[in-house]
Amino acid sequence: MKTMINWTGDMAFSGTTPSGHEIKMDAAPEVGGQNSGARPTELILHSLAGCIGIDIVMILKKMRYEIQAFNMEIEGTRAEDHPKRFTDFHIHFSLEGDLPEDKVVRAIELSKDKYCSVSHSLNANIVASYSINGVKVSKNI
Repeated sequence: MKTMINWTGDMAFSGTTPSGHEIKMDAAPEVGGQNSGARPTELILHSLAGCIGIDIVMILKKMRYEIQAFNMEIEGTRAEDHPKRFTDFHIHFSLEGDLPEDKVVRAIELSKDKYCSVSHSLNANIVASYSINGVKVSKNI
C-alpha cells in the first residue's frame, strides 16, 4: 500500500488514499495550523475503531447474527512527554440486536487479538468493553 501526502501551507497536508478518498490534516491554531482538517492523532483513533468495527461486523455476519445498530466510543491516552505517543486505547462497543454475549465477546477478541491490522501496527495496550441492547457489561475484554 502506498499513498502521497502533500503540504498545502502552514501546518496543513492533504492526500488521497489508495482507494480514492481525500483526507485533510491540519494542526490547531495555537501551534500554527488553521484547523482545516483532522489531526493525525485523531485519524489514528478513527482508523483503529474502523478496523476493529469492520472485523466485528464481518465475524458476526459469518456467525449468522444480524446487528441492528453498532457504534463505538474510543478514547486514547497519550504520554506526557514527547513524542506523546498513545499509551492506551479504550474502545467501548455498543451493539443492538439479538446477539449472544459470548459471540460478541468472541468477535471483539478475534478482531483485537488476531485480525485488525491497525491494532497490530500500534505499540499500545488496547482495552475493550461492550454493551448489548443498552446494557453495559462492567468487565473489560
